[in-house]
Amino acid sequence: MSRRNKLYEGKAKILFEGPEPNTIIQYFKDDATAFNAEKKGTLTGKGVINNHISEYIFGRLSDIGIPNHFIKRLSMREQLIKAVEIIPVEIIVRNIAAGSICKRLGIEEGTPLPHPLVEYCYKSDEFGDPVIAEEHILVFDWANEIEIEEMHHYALRVNDFLSGLFAGIGIKLVDFKLEFGRYYEGEDCITILADEISPDGCRLWDMETGEKLDKDRFRRDLGGEMEAYQEVAKRLGILPNADITEIADHQAKKDS
Repeated sequence: MSRRNKLYEGKAKILFEGPEPNTIIQYFKDDATAFNAEKKGTLTGKGVINNHISEYIFGRLSDIGIPNHFIKRLSMREQLIKAVEIIPVEIIVRNIAAGSICKRLGIEEGTPLPHPLVEYCYKSDEFGDPVIAEEHILVFDWANEIEIEEMHHYALRVNDFLSGLFAGIGIKLVDFKLEFGRYYEGEDCITILADEISPDGCRLWDMETGEKLDKDRFRRDLGGEMEAYQEVAKRLGILPNADITEIADHQAKKDS
């Protein structure tokens, strides 16, 4: 890793210059953060699991025609992705009230919503990723009308697909966040899905027990974070018999 040209390091991933033009290598870390990095920790093996889950989901989304940045998985922690200009707007899709919306609006957690709710947030750790309206996006030129329409459209399609995917393995998709970017093909600029889709950015509840299988276990000091992440991977058929801690330790030695 040290010999590569590092482009950016975030809370959960590191981006390196890719081997071909317009490509990036995305490295998944074990770092865990919550509340805009006010709470920090390390979950050994998280990066391995999130890499594989994200690979699986992006592959399935490609199959149904949703454009995204994923090209291929390179190793246990790395993906080759398309280089995009990230749009500074997070899309949150909610099917059940949980997390920040309950605090903001006084809604009881677990309340089913009559239809999926799409929210926009300005991507800014400094200001706590505040909820914004479409008008903010247009006024401050974070995205144009066509890009907003495409992000909204793709977000609902992803929600439909993921809701069915997770329901098939006994999991409720409570909510999730997405990021999009501008990908340049010659003179054309297209809006594509970027970042990752994993238990770090999705709320996932067991349908029978209501057990949380996502980063809320870390946020709320519930413990059992890696067991929950690994359970999601097992149900998806990813690394069903692997010892994630052993894999992570082995990969760390290779990276060093």
